[in-house]
Amino acid sequence: MSVRIDIAGLRPERVAVVPSPLAELGMALHALSEPGHHPGLQGWVTGVTARMDPQLADRMCEADFLWRTTFSDLFMPCAGIPGRTTLPGATLAEELDQLDKLTDEQFVDAALEFTCAMPYGTGPSPLVDAGLRRRALELAASRGPQQVRFSERLLADPPRIRAWLRQFLADCDEAFFADTWSRLRHQLAADARLKTDLLRHRGLTEMLTAVSPVVTLDEGAGQITVDKLSVGHTATAEGGLLLVPTSLGWPHLSVLYRPHWQPVVHYPVATPELTSPASVEQLTLRMTALSHPVRMRICRHLARSAYTTSELAQVHGMTAPEISRHLSVLKKAGLITTRRRGRYVLHQLDVTVVARLGSDFLEGVLR
Repeated sequence: MSVRIDIAGLRPERVAVVPSPLAELGMALHALSEPGHHPGLQGWVTGVTARMDPQLADRMCEADFLWRTTFSDLFMPCAGIPGRTTLPGATLAEELDQLDKLTDEQFVDAALEFTCAMPYGTGPSPLVDAGLRRRALELAASRGPQQVRFSERLLADPPRIRAWLRQFLADCDEAFFADTWSRLRHQLAADARLKTDLLRHRGLTEMLTAVSPVVTLDEGAGQITVDKLSVGHTATAEGGLLLVPTSLGWPHLSVLYRPHWQPVVHYPVATPELTSPASVEQLTLRMTALSHPVRMRICRHLARSAYTTSELAQVHGMTAPEISRHLSVLKKAGLITTRRRGRYVLHQLDVTVVARLGSDFLEGVLR
């Protein structure tokens, strides 16, 4: 499973790495709504929540599905502007102006993404298709009364909801985000400069590797692959490719692949404490390897000490070839290490890798 971006014919000057205050505000709202996804931001979340006006907190709940359960494409409005080469604005006000440039159909389609009412970005608009309109409201209702009320207002009067959202985002900026952005924008600008220098001097492949090990380029096929537990496809076509760094977004690495919009990779900036993320394939191998009861019992012994194949066979009442097959699965998954001592080969559980499995799984499903 992955998201693929076809970049055949993409010119180097059409690749841009640019911070986005609106996208970072979206991540800030997500972290405030889902603090469990971001344990490293606990102090910031607590401080902002304690100072927040109760009325603003209530308004945040009215449409929190735009940033809690999905990362709405509304936070990347530049990608939807015709030409597919527009960059994020330097200020939140500029990006809110870009949001105003989206058509009502684009706005409603992106806002209703949480309902899964239609294939992502394709097909007619629920503003003109009565069947899609009913389906959207049914799915919104299944997610709670707030969602259905918002969706009803959105479908009945898009300009009113657009004005409401713009005012809400501006109020968030005044209440807490302007201060947060003033601290983060320098880090994000520095990361954007670093990635741009890599692109100019080392090429797109090395730049994407620096963005994240889960983002790879097949130069021969002209295709970028983002290793995620989702499936999607887009193409730069005659437009560009936009990469947007985020400081608040880890562990989420998002890809905007809405048809007819500019492809965007929204990636967390690297920090020294973050380990390289495990690939989806590697994560699957490890969890499959540990799902077998015999291998779990073998791991119990290997976590305590190093054992030879013969010793494990004797302990478990199995033949050496049977044990070898189980050890091979564990080794392929990178869960055990092997070393030679004289004529003996000793196997031991890599406790560090196993201890990280829970966080790797969480990072994988949230990526």
